[in-house]
Amino acid sequence: MDYHQLVLQRRSHPAWRLLAADHAPMIASFLHRSFVAPNIRTIPRQELASQLDDHLFQIHEEEGPGVYPKSAIAYLDDWASDDRGWLRKYYPQGQDEAHYDLTSAAEQAIEWLTALGQRAFIGTESRLMTVFDLLKQIVDGTELNPRTRIEELQKRKAEIDAEIAQIREGRLDLMEPTQVRERFLQMAGTARELLSDFRALDQNFRTLDRSVREQIATWEGGKGELLQQVFGWRDLIADSDEGRSFRAFWDLLMSPVRQDELSTLLERVMQLGPIRELEPDGRLRRIHYDWLEAGEVTQRTVARLSEQLRRYLDDQAWLENRRIMELIRGVEQKALALRGQTPDGAFTHIDEPAPDIGLPMERLLYTPPFKADIRNVAIEEAAELIVTDALFEQVHVDQARLLSNIRRALQTRQQVSLAALVAERPIEQGLAELATYLKLATQEVSAVIDDERTEQVSWVDDAGRPRQASLPLVIFTLRETNDNE
Repeated sequence: MDYHQLVLQRRSHPAWRLLAADHAPMIASFLHRSFVAPNIRTIPRQELASQLDDHLFQIHEEEGPGVYPKSAIAYLDDWASDDRGWLRKYYPQGQDEAHYDLTSAAEQAIEWLTALGQRAFIGTESRLMTVFDLLKQIVDGTELNPRTRIEELQKRKAEIDAEIAQIREGRLDLMEPTQVRERFLQMAGTARELLSDFRALDQNFRTLDRSVREQIATWEGGKGELLQQVFGWRDLIADSDEGRSFRAFWDLLMSPVRQDELSTLLERVMQLGPIRELEPDGRLRRIHYDWLEAGEVTQRTVARLSEQLRRYLDDQAWLENRRIMELIRGVEQKALALRGQTPDGAFTHIDEPAPDIGLPMERLLYTPPFKADIRNVAIEEAAELIVTDALFEQVHVDQARLLSNIRRALQTRQQVSLAALVAERPIEQGLAELATYLKLATQEVSAVIDDERTEQVSWVDDAGRPRQASLPLVIFTLRETNDNE
């Protein structure tokens, strides 16, 4: 421990500030009762203020009304300020009421104060067995010699076979009540420490999220450099020891089989006599659900970081598209200004409009020629006569004639609607000719099609009957038609 580092932590670390605060007993006892003991992550502002009012009322009954003169809301805002850092104040998505969450530093201070109390039972055997088990796991997990690992497994197998034989003979080695209570207390302590680890990991991701927001607000370089830097920070946390451990823990916890197994084990342990004598906290039965809730909070923090990056990319894309449109308009304006100044001769030359690329996968595979199976079979004459007149009554629309109609109409005006064009040059071939006009409007000539307005087009068919069609307003214009000429 470095002297200068401790001096800096004494001035800036929230946990140290909490321990050195004048009202530390009141603050630590309230935060422990509201957040740590019931294992609650977030509490709304009004609910937490009401709890603090009750807590202050009890203290005023014992020590007098002048000990803590400020209101509950004022204390909460003071504890959530940057100078204190004991509570985190935020607004959940879709809500207008502030919520409070205990910070990781405040939880560390509360855990240290809790450890100062006299423990009713101090177990050493279970922790010693845990040390042995951990050392065995490390040694077995890093052994490179296959023969040694096989020998170890065979040794375990022999011990298991001996234990099975002993049970079949009716000899059961049961744990003493002291051993049961000792291991249960160690399990409960480890389970609560996991919740504290979740809060610390969530704090790391929130710090990263705040840094990302500050970087985005003041960034003036390219978005690729910013993304590379941000993803580097995120990978640094995700690839760290705590990040990999959390990922493995989360994958294990998300397994439905593991959840059912853990629920069954907790229920069986809670029914044991030595455990009931301890009067354990009933919330331990659902401790794994508390782990899931705490893990989801951490996952939502990571999701907010991804959302912030996506919003930044969307804003950058909008700005780039706007800049592109400004450049295109500038080019068009300059082209219009130089429209009457045609240069003499060719001012530019392109050898080919595009490179000729032949990819290997574009080559067709060999296809064996089709051999028709022709057999000498007598064809029977059909009993009924088939009418083939319809094959010779097909209507052919002369597209060049319709295009000529459009160009003649545009010689005396800038634009003409389809209805006006049909009124001047009536339709001769019905719907087929009208459909050809629509095809020209979308492919061959310059036209505007307004889907919100309609027009009526009328003609007389071959039988002399009047026909009328309602279709979107189609207006043929002059600019691109002249270019085609």
